[in-house]
Amino acid sequence: MTTTELPRLFAVLGDDTRWEVLVRLGREPASASDLARELPVSRQAIVKHLDVLRGVALVRAQRRGRAVVYEADGARLEEVGRDLSVLAAAWDRRLARIKRIAESSDPLPPADARSDP
Repeated sequence: MTTTELPRLFAVLGDDTRWEVLVRLGREPASASDLARELPVSRQAIVKHLDVLRGVALVRAQRRGRAVVYEADGARLEEVGRDLSVLAAAWDRRLARIKRIAESSDPLPPADARSDP
């Protein structure tokens, strides 16, 4: 995932209703009508949330007869999880470095040692 995709992805996942829809679809595929019956949101709003989730490839749609059924894209969610793990590890390294500097007796490391690992 590129760094330009992350802000959009976070914005999409930051909405409580979209998050509920994604979690629900992670349990079992459902139509927009099914989701609207289960969640306190209109069917029209559910369709808009599903379109946004499809826009970042977290949800797939499949026609089954007259209904369109949506499901969470497990492979995409795994990819996002891996990318977030890499990001978290980088922040852990930075925070550990800050802790080492704060706890050391030297006020600042040499200029050539200031770049991030």
